[in-house]
Amino acid sequence: YLAGVLIQEMMWQRSGYELQLCGPAKLCEQLKADFSAGGAYEFEVMSMPNVCGTPETPFVVKVVASASELPPAKDCPQVCGKDASGCRLAFDLGKSDIKTVAVKDNEVLDSKETEWDVTNPDPQYHFDAILAAMKDTAQKLPKIDAIGGSATGTVSPDNEATWCDIFPNVPPDVYKAKVVDIFKRLAKEMAPEAPLKVINDGEVTALAAVQKIKAGNVMGISMGSSEGAGYANADGNLMGWINELCYVRLDLNPSAPTDPWTKGSHTGMSHMYLGQRGATKLAAKGGVDVPPNYVYPHPDMCTIKHEDHAQCLKLIQKAMTDKEKEPSVREIYETMGVYLGYALAQYTEFYKIDHVMILGRVSKGDGGDIMLDTARQVLQTEFPELPPIKFHTADDHFKGVGQCIAAAALPVL
Repeated sequence: YLAGVLIQEMMWQRSGYELQLCGPAKLCEQLKADFSAGGAYEFEVMSMPNVCGTPETPFVVKVVASASELPPAKDCPQVCGKDASGCRLAFDLGKSDIKTVAVKDNEVLDSKETEWDVTNPDPQYHFDAILAAMKDTAQKLPKIDAIGGSATGTVSPDNEATWCDIFPNVPPDVYKAKVVDIFKRLAKEMAPEAPLKVINDGEVTALAAVQKIKAGNVMGISMGSSEGAGYANADGNLMGWINELCYVRLDLNPSAPTDPWTKGSHTGMSHMYLGQRGATKLAAKGGVDVPPNYVYPHPDMCTIKHEDHAQCLKLIQKAMTDKEKEPSVREIYETMGVYLGYALAQYTEFYKIDHVMILGRVSKGDGGDIMLDTARQVLQTEFPELPPIKFHTADDHFKGVGQCIAAAALPVL
């Protein structure tokens, strides 16, 4: 069981089109069955070909006789721009909203958050929504020298949307025809001659942290609609991993909640702990006055749509300002801090983390401070053997659009 959990975690850190196993025959055969169609990890088996940009090639599991037959580790560090000189337009596509910023010589001229419905199956809806947001924000710029962007999932070095789960209901054939090149088409509409660079949203979080704190070995975590995570090495560069940590299992309790992304295949996934759903599923228990359909696990709170969760989070944040409700509502953020502390301890098994920067709407306000303080306490109390991790945060504006600001610097002029 634990071997499967660890393999699953490593897959969502790095991706993979093939799994090679070496070890006790009985264990390897069981894992081979688990990572096959119909097995416990069928979701990963079906997802990884899309993640790797090879949807026509089935995922393969091989058992080899000797560890010497296993391929060596291979990382591909990526150097991205970190200077937003000139006139730049950037977007950050989240599961609840489209964030856009206009930046001139490293100064933000305008920023905007536009809600959208990622569950819409029509790619033209998505194209039009993103383009409208970009055009509105671009009005503040005299020209566009470069366009940067970030999105959930995997983005190719050529700025193609290889696998992005912000388009979950677009049929596979339509996705290939209309979504894979969506970033290029958007850039062509806005500024056909301007350089374009789009990367994973979690990776942008890490770069935002590097720019902000001027250090390496940094994990950036954006706690928004879900968890967006990224990591920069000691040199402040990306590792070439996908870091889709929202698909990592944090809670091994058999009674842990499932999530709408894995469609019941798994329980205890980070989606339900380090994004807004980690807070909204506790809202009613924390004494927040919410409509009946916002009380988890009402069916409205168990779909892939994010709008209700975004509105519920606003009610939680508002309740934190009520002196009578604050003592019970703060327990929501304390619980979120426990989630975060244990998650960071788990992540240190694979990442050298000297610094962590927390962004995203869940971290806004006094509740966010309570959450971070609790996470620190968890690490100090439960994991004293770990090297200390320094926590970083930012003002509420940067928490909301910091990824987008960092994305503006991605293209090199």
